Amino acid sequence: MQGQNRKDIYPGLEVGIILKKDQRNGNVTYGIVKDLLTSSTFHSRGIKVRLEDGQVGRVCEIVEEN
Repeated sequence: MQGQNRKDIYPGLEVGIILKKDQRNGNVTYGIVKDLLTSSTFHSRGIKVRLEDGQVGRVCEIVEEN
């Protein structure tokens, strides 16, 4: 799982997150990071972020840039 270290995530980064309502089924929502909501440097389930469209969830994937 990517997205557990705060230093790897920053505003403007494209990520995949799991919303609270999707924790059981594992559906991933993609978007651009607006704010980092987790203040600790590491979180085992993923750093919590707010996307530019307002959705909040934990990062499960960082989309690779080519």
